[in-house]
Amino acid sequence: MDKFSPSKRQASILQMVEKFGFVATEAMVTEFEVTPQTIRRDLNELSDHGLLTRFHGGAGQAASAENPPYEDRLHTGVEAKRKIAEATAALIPNGASIFLSTGTTIEAVAQALLGHKRLHVFTNNLHVARILMQNDTFQIIVSCGQIRPHDGGIIGAASDDFITQFRMDVGVVGVSGVDEDGSLLEYDPQEVKTARTILENSQKGILVADSLKFGRRAMIRVGHVRELDAVVTDSELDAHYQTLFESEGVECIVANGGDNEG
Repeated sequence: MDKFSPSKRQASILQMVEKFGFVATEAMVTEFEVTPQTIRRDLNELSDHGLLTRFHGGAGQAASAENPPYEDRLHTGVEAKRKIAEATAALIPNGASIFLSTGTTIEAVAQALLGHKRLHVFTNNLHVARILMQNDTFQIIVSCGQIRPHDGGIIGAASDDFITQFRMDVGVVGVSGVDEDGSLLEYDPQEVKTARTILENSQKGILVADSLKFGRRAMIRVGHVRELDAVVTDSELDAHYQTLFESEGVECIVANGGDNEG
């Protein structure tokens, strides 16, 4: 096979991605004065050769088998997470029982819930528990198991078994990516069983995911969007995902004020 050599424009795209981490398609169209279709062809070719990763609305650094470090994720997309969190909190009534899993978007949801009253919250995330402790009307149940030092997650078989003892009104989970076929994807196998268990034991399952997660690849399949009742994201998704959610009867809530109901 001939060695792939990026074009001058493709090389510039790679430099932009390396510098900024993520570059929107619209920004590349403006920068290179070409059509969106031309940029998409470039991104597809670069992605096929493993030089970057295509996301919904742009491209980022090449995917790996590992999630970015917790501290990096904590300070990325803060405004998008805040919008998602507020829209998610609006779906949860006072007095409800809820699961909250791990992840920086879930932590934002916990912050947005502080104005509620009498919530019964089960979590396997020490950061979430610490945030929720600020409201003394909440009942907070923390999973047992092994603490993951870098992000405060509580993991392992003991934690998953403990979750199965509860039946909650709402389960709120995050994932690392949503594939085009509707698969929910994760990097960490320890996260997979927990997310599945939460969804199986919740009357209503909600996925919180910023728009960059759509089209993002990760190693391990958690499940499928059909197992959800609602998805909350920060910006309008492309027609493919809107059609997918509609066909599976999943409500898609856009946190900037719009929504599409399936």
